[in-house]
Amino acid sequence: MSLQPSEISFDNSYVRELDGFFVPWKGAEFPAPELLRLNHSLAEQLGLSTKTLTTDEGVNLLTGASLPDHAASIALAYAGHQFGGFSPQLGDGRALLVGEVLDLDGDRYDLHLKGSGRTPFSRGGDGKAVLGPVLREYLIGEAMHALGIPTSRALAASLTGEMVAREKLEQGAVLARVASSHLRIGTFQFFAARGETEKVCKLADYAINRHYPDLANQSERYLELFRRVRDAQVSLIAKWVLVGFVHGVMNTDNMTISGETIDYGPCAFIDTYDPKAVFSSIDEHGRYAYGSQPTIGQWNLARFAETLIDLVNPDDSKDAIERLTSELNIYPAKYQSEWLAGMRAKLGLLRNDDDDLQLANGLYESMENQNVDFTNLFRSLAALVEGNDKEPVRALFDDPQAGFNDWLVRYEARLQREETSPVARAQAMNRINPAYIPRNHLVEESLSAANEGDMKPFDQLYEVLSHPFDERPGAERFAEPAPADFGRYMTFCGT
Repeated sequence: MSLQPSEISFDNSYVRELDGFFVPWKGAEFPAPELLRLNHSLAEQLGLSTKTLTTDEGVNLLTGASLPDHAASIALAYAGHQFGGFSPQLGDGRALLVGEVLDLDGDRYDLHLKGSGRTPFSRGGDGKAVLGPVLREYLIGEAMHALGIPTSRALAASLTGEMVAREKLEQGAVLARVASSHLRIGTFQFFAARGETEKVCKLADYAINRHYPDLANQSERYLELFRRVRDAQVSLIAKWVLVGFVHGVMNTDNMTISGETIDYGPCAFIDTYDPKAVFSSIDEHGRYAYGSQPTIGQWNLARFAETLIDLVNPDDSKDAIERLTSELNIYPAKYQSEWLAGMRAKLGLLRNDDDDLQLANGLYESMENQNVDFTNLFRSLAALVEGNDKEPVRALFDDPQAGFNDWLVRYEARLQREETSPVARAQAMNRINPAYIPRNHLVEESLSAANEGDMKPFDQLYEVLSHPFDERPGAERFAEPAPADFGRYMTFCGT
């Protein structure tokens, strides 16, 4: 029995409009697929029947083993700069795009499977995923969504019924995720590196129609496309930095045209503030450190600009380069503006002041080498604003006299220049500063338990992270930093 078109309806614009940009492919057949977790609210938003998805046929769909006739599973082609070195062919080595669905508002989303087996792009890998990394992406992606950060989202996590060889044998799993598309900077690089300008143009037109349709009839649409992607990336990376998120592998094949976060491999959140924080085991030189992410964002956009030169001005590459470079050079100012707007909100500043940039930077400087819990600092500042008790926030610093006390005097003087009630200001701050983030030790605790068959810690953490701004009695441990014996945290790319 197969799923009927009336139960789940796919569209396939990528297949229909971008022939030659993918390889048709079928997922592996797994011995005993089993649905582990289904995101019911997301399924309902997408207009998908949860009843259908929980059947055997639904689980086969969510693992890629069996698809409706009107689906069109494909492995996407793309290239990418990985840690600065260019790889001309990467592609979906362990993933499949099985189709596109239109949600209840008419918005289009890819349904993409991760861990569905080998493809022509697997480059010697087995194309499989294991349970821990699948649940990590499920958990952190949904946490990012709850934090208001653009992201791919987890629809389902399924077990495959087989053991997969990594450092040891681990349970095989597949993640079904959705995103507004999986168009990457690396997708453009794949064809630009081959000199296939017509395909780059076709891809750009598709990206415009899908993500920025108001540009479709503009004469300068390819330059405007670069501007839109630049602004989307500026906004995204500023949001990452403002919540202490470290993506960990900002290769150009992991950066989307839409400005969504994708590919949660060696990602993590900082506990104590450290601009050099790196969690990925393979980022030996700190290329993608927490504080380096804005700079890397601009570097990646430069690679995107290179793919558009022949589109911006087919007759004069020098002119195209000058115009694209001019737009790229706006990036630092745009990023600073976006980050500063976010910092004003985090600090409860309701209007702009010329000294706000210095004030915001001063707070970061005061946190240097002070073992300050980044997330709890801003919640403590809200409590200070409301009740004027300075000791809880001072207690977060090893030595508040080293700089924070002076900063606090400046901050209080700045607040006095605005006529807002302390309670209203604190409430506004707590709507933007989370009480709960995916603390690394809690993530690992939940994944370790899941590997042993106990999903309770995962479910508890997932529930708390689904409402990150709402403090709740009994959830205090979810807001605490890692214990001293947790040690240096390290993450790994391999799923």
